[in-house]
Amino acid sequence: MAIISVEHLRKAYGTRVAVKDVSFSVEEGEIFGIVGRNGAGKTTTVECVAGLRTPTSGTVQVDADLKEQVGVQLQDCSLPDKIRVGEALGLFASFYSHPADWRELLAEVGLDESVPFAKLSGGQRQRLSIALALVGAPRIAILDELTAGLDPQARRDTWELIARIRDRGVTVVLVTHFMEEAERLCDRIAVISEGRVRAVDTPAGLVARSGGSERLVFRTTASVEALRDLPEVASVGRDGDKVVVTGSGDLLGAVVAVLPTSVLSGLRVERATLDDAFLSLTGHTAS
Repeated sequence: MAIISVEHLRKAYGTRVAVKDVSFSVEEGEIFGIVGRNGAGKTTTVECVAGLRTPTSGTVQVDADLKEQVGVQLQDCSLPDKIRVGEALGLFASFYSHPADWRELLAEVGLDESVPFAKLSGGQRQRLSIALALVGAPRIAILDELTAGLDPQARRDTWELIARIRDRGVTVVLVTHFMEEAERLCDRIAVISEGRVRAVDTPAGLVARSGGSERLVFRTTASVEALRDLPEVASVGRDGDKVVVTGSGDLLGAVVAVLPTSVLSGLRVERATLDDAFLSLTGHTAS
């Protein structure tokens, strides 16, 4: 059941149009990703969904029973330097009639309540930001670029936390320009480019739209001309001293039937990714 519905959303600031035409729906219980390059209109879109901005035109509908149960984590978490983690969570909890137990949240995100905000690392600040978004016991959490600037380990720790949030029954709207993050976490993804939605699908569905092709990269002294006649092969080319074969179906099986692995060296299989799908849909890389 859709608990968020966005139809032909448009948001302009004077003559600058940040969002031109965005439509999608979010189903209850899913992690819904919104991906795009910086400046694509992702943040403006979710700020309209959260009620922080008023659309110029179009409609944004959130289930009436849930309007007071939306938690938001924006790109920057800024608090007074001297406020302690526990004080911040206690303060935010006081804004709600039925808040979550902030001490349980504190344990879940792995923070010490006595540490002042100024002493938190980037990853710790992001975990605090997530806890602040959840302290109102929301049924929808909007998380905007929450792993930007984090080191790889902090990013993966945050991914695990997002998965646990969904497991608790919270619907998550995740805004990101990291394709690996979207592919790993999201049930469905809206691809936004230049203020418009280019596609909405599962990660696998988006990859399939890119052709679902794969590449074989290897070195060989044998002739590769016979590979061009294989129905699984789309192209055969060279990259320096390497042979690059693209195609679909059982590409690997077809190639090694013609060129046994004994005459191949450094064989590598590269399958299409969400990055490939994004490039195919938008003409740009996500970064």
